Amino acid sequence: MERMFIFKTPDVPEDLLSSAAGKGFEIRAFDAASGLDIKDCTENPVFVSGWKYFSRHISELRKLDIKHESIIIVHEADETDELKADNLIYDFVRTDRPDILRHAVVSLRRNLRQHREYEKAHKLNEELLSIGIALSAERNNDKLLDDILKKIRQITKADAGSLYLLEKVEGTEEQNLLFKIAHNDSNPSDFTEFRMALNMKSIAGYVAVTSKVLNIPDAYAIPVSEPYSFNESYDIATDYRTCSILTVPMLDHHENTIGVVQLINRKRCFSTVLTTAAIVEEVVEPFDSEDENIVLSLASQAAVSLENNILYNEIETLFEGFVAASVKAIESRDPTTSGHSSRVAAYTVETAKVIDKEDGGKFAKINFSDDQLKELRYAGLLHDFGKVGVREAVLVKAKKLYPGDLENMKMRFAYIRKSIELEYAQKQSREGLTEELRDVDAALDLVLKAAEPSINLENPAEMLKSYSKKTYVSPEGEMQPWITEDELVLLNIRKGSLTAIERKEIESHVEHSTDFLENIPWTSTLKGLPEIARGHHERMDGSGYPDGIAAGELGIQARIMAVADIYDALTANDRPYKKALSPEIALKIIVEEADSNHLDRDIVDIFINKKVYELGDDK
Repeated sequence: MERMFIFKTPDVPEDLLSSAAGKGFEIRAFDAASGLDIKDCTENPVFVSGWKYFSRHISELRKLDIKHESIIIVHEADETDELKADNLIYDFVRTDRPDILRHAVVSLRRNLRQHREYEKAHKLNEELLSIGIALSAERNNDKLLDDILKKIRQITKADAGSLYLLEKVEGTEEQNLLFKIAHNDSNPSDFTEFRMALNMKSIAGYVAVTSKVLNIPDAYAIPVSEPYSFNESYDIATDYRTCSILTVPMLDHHENTIGVVQLINRKRCFSTVLTTAAIVEEVVEPFDSEDENIVLSLASQAAVSLENNILYNEIETLFEGFVAASVKAIESRDPTTSGHSSRVAAYTVETAKVIDKEDGGKFAKINFSDDQLKELRYAGLLHDFGKVGVREAVLVKAKKLYPGDLENMKMRFAYIRKSIELEYAQKQSREGLTEELRDVDAALDLVLKAAEPSINLENPAEMLKSYSKKTYVSPEGEMQPWITEDELVLLNIRKGSLTAIERKEIESHVEHSTDFLENIPWTSTLKGLPEIARGHHERMDGSGYPDGIAAGELGIQARIMAVADIYDALTANDRPYKKALSPEIALKIIVEEADSNHLDRDIVDIFINKKVYELGDDK
């Protein structure tokens, strides 16, 4: 069996060694790092960079008449290292065909270099793809810009860098250059953004105006004929030494410059710290054309991402305006509930945030992302939008009788009173007049009290019914009851101010809200909003509306909003049909609702124990 000694580097797959061993070679290696002779390479693999290329030449090497132990030097050369075959073959090699060995080794070295360049390009492509994905996903502009500069510096091994943005001067067509971000690994310092005039006197200004790339090998060797110059003030103040500078424009998809990226001092090794001018001279080198292309590409990606973020923020602002206008539309139909939607949204979001932080109990595994909190907030703001589809008279009905009907009854009883007085005057007698007038006044007084949403009268229905049997002669000469059948029905409403039909009409606002919200093309992060808003009147025992679904089908978002909605309705001081309840009484009521299996007990406990209700103390 022929024997071959390999001087190794550490990154070749072990299966390649096994493959070579199977071709009739006894693979032995000398480990340069440890000085050990590794005798059995199949069990203790020695990894040789580029072995797969070397194995291609095994057929040629087998032509050699290797009479004694031979050593072949296999290592990756530096880019500047010349491929001199004579340097690769030593006196240790004893063969009758050194030309074949020389050819094999030179080919190996060439293939190793090509392999290294391929791996480098592949790694760079993967990094660029990863950066592009990260940039497109980031919505925070400050973090986006910081990440852009950091990634570009890492790829180009730049010690320092800055990022500038173009911005319009308010009220003019002129632009400033905003010095937005600065990094310096060797000389970190506090940075405060500032603005500078946009002109071609500075390097960044020149690139911003011309949209050209500037690659300067030495900042202190810029020809005086150039319109731009290097500002030495930072170097003087901090004892830093700026050498190579690469400055590129950030071009949007219209090829307009929206900013500038500037890199300083390309290092051979990114981790090197430039503590002295001597180190700068030793390790800093000019940026090359590959750096230019990479940075220009990344800067353009960053510009498009930044532009997309600006557009995204504008759309967010537009949508916020739409939601605010929608809430205003709701409140214009029912001014008495002004602020209700905003408070419900605030209570709901805060409760969700508290639940998100719970690390034990029922809610330990329930979390809310920022997008889900935003979805909850919008659902809270728009949960009552369907009230725009409810008749305004029903929506704002404060008493059991509509205002016009109540006024008509007052006028009617005034007419009855005058009719009785006229009748007694015609009889020229006052006997019994006082009693009859007192009866009319008592009837009107009962009507006014019964018309209120909350009354505390004993047997009002019987008393009202007795008055409905009394009659008077109308101006048209017809006999009419003091209280009509329709009025009697309204005055006998047991709870609130609405009849069953009117209550159904109010409840229809949920359906109207759903119809409205489902016609909006929500983004994927907000697509659950209509369902959340639809469920805020559902109850745990299935007694709610509009679908009568119970706990098993009721999402946690709707359960949270149900608690928020009831608490605010109880404590709001803007309802004309009731007085605001104190927080203490309102909290007692929502506990009773939880006891009755109408509200989620655990959410009610969170709402109370974490004092979420205190958000509404200023209403």
